[in-house]
Amino acid sequence: MAKLIYVSNMSLDGCTEDERGAFDWAPPDDDVFAFITDLMRSAGTYLYGRRMYETLAVWETDPTLAARSDLMADYASAWRAADKVVYSSTLAEPPTANTRLERHFDPNAVRALKAAATRDLLVGGPNLAAQALAAGLVDELALFVWPVVLGGRNPALPTDARADLEFIDEHRFSNGVVHLRYRPR
Repeated sequence: MAKLIYVSNMSLDGCTEDERGAFDWAPPDDDVFAFITDLMRSAGTYLYGRRMYETLAVWETDPTLAARSDLMADYASAWRAADKVVYSSTLAEPPTANTRLERHFDPNAVRALKAAATRDLLVGGPNLAAQALAAGLVDELALFVWPVVLGGRNPALPTDARADLEFIDEHRFSNGVVHLRYRPR
């Protein structure tokens, strides 16, 4: 069975967005970007909420991004190659290929997706990840902790539920970012 891995950038104070709701506070350097690209490439399917999907869809809808560098082209290629499932009650139609729209999160459907998958699945977006964590579907957390205190919003991890975690691994980058891997106990 494939693993469902929650991947998130987060500030030291646990936020995924700054006070304006923006994600642009964590522009990765080449080492972090290459590491994230490898993680993305390892999965065959990405599960997203609408906001995270719309933020990342530009890797397919804006070809100028991939043209900026080999690293960006590599990320865009990995993103386009994966299947995407977007959970949204408001998105009319996804503008990217290999993308399926679901109106609500169904834990049983995700269990079936994991059971049938030959490659791991990634879940992105803290709200969707909180639902997957609550349903006991998340097999691993891959958190990129940035050396910034945002005082922002949208916490990376649920604030209303307890989860005991087992440490798996860490990777430190020269810019102060730390990649932490955990699995639920």
